[in-house]
Amino acid sequence: MEWDFELVAGPYDGITEGPAWDGEALLFTHIPGSRILRFDPRTGSVSEFRRYTNFTNGLAFSADGELYGCQSASRRIVRFNRDGSANMLADRLEGRFHNQPNDLAVDAQGRIWFSDPFGNRRNPGPQHEALDHASILRLERRVDRSWVIRRMTYDTTSPNGVLVSQDQGTLYVAESNRTAERRELRAYRIRDDDTLGPYAVLHTFGSDYQGPQRGVDGMCLDADGNIIACAGWRQAGPGPMIYVFTPTGRVIETHPMPVDRPTNCTFGDPDLRTLYITTWEGHLYRVRNTGRQGWLIYPLAR
Repeated sequence: MEWDFELVAGPYDGITEGPAWDGEALLFTHIPGSRILRFDPRTGSVSEFRRYTNFTNGLAFSADGELYGCQSASRRIVRFNRDGSANMLADRLEGRFHNQPNDLAVDAQGRIWFSDPFGNRRNPGPQHEALDHASILRLERRVDRSWVIRRMTYDTTSPNGVLVSQDQGTLYVAESNRTAERRELRAYRIRDDDTLGPYAVLHTFGSDYQGPQRGVDGMCLDADGNIIACAGWRQAGPGPMIYVFTPTGRVIETHPMPVDRPTNCTFGDPDLRTLYITTWEGHLYRVRNTGRQGWLIYPLAR
């Protein structure tokens, strides 16, 4: 089935990211503008949902409808409250500030998995050095409801997109190091002892005569457990593309994008059958007829 990509917002001046369906409308971030925008599919209008977001990148809802975001300029994960305020979550691991959170996923227990690659980090001060690794970290609650950070991967160098499977048993990670031959879509088993097992490489993005291919940036799940992933660019390889992978990594669909460098995607609309896609150049696209229904931890399809 050939997809019809419909431009519904933008292009804005700079990257759009973090698409998240709130049950009625599609939220997405305009990173350089430090804004969260809201697209209403009923009217086609775009409004400003939040401003002064400190270059928030990824967004994700928890199962109870709380909205979390990767506030990259402030190097922290925040909860955007319904009253317009925001709460900072823990931002240090063993006394060190983490780097620059990129993308996140909230599991059924309310734990927040996030990618923490190196970036343009502010100086944390002499008393607190920054982390010397780029890992998947996880925020979880103590008994007193305060947040604590735990390191989950020890073998990543530039993690990007992150996703938890429907059965909560697998963590999907986009390892996106562009300077080495390690642009991979990985699957880590979440063990019964709450550690990650060795990863399986589901797909590798190599190089050609033009240069390195661009690996997976952001991704989401459909109701069958397949991974819908944004990857590729015009510099090398087959170009900007939406891939559909099975949970074992078999490519079952590819859909060329009409613009370069798709960044992230999620399903939306009440029946979760419309795919929304953001891009490096600041677009918001949608595909109404994908032949698929999405799966979100919140909200469920109506």
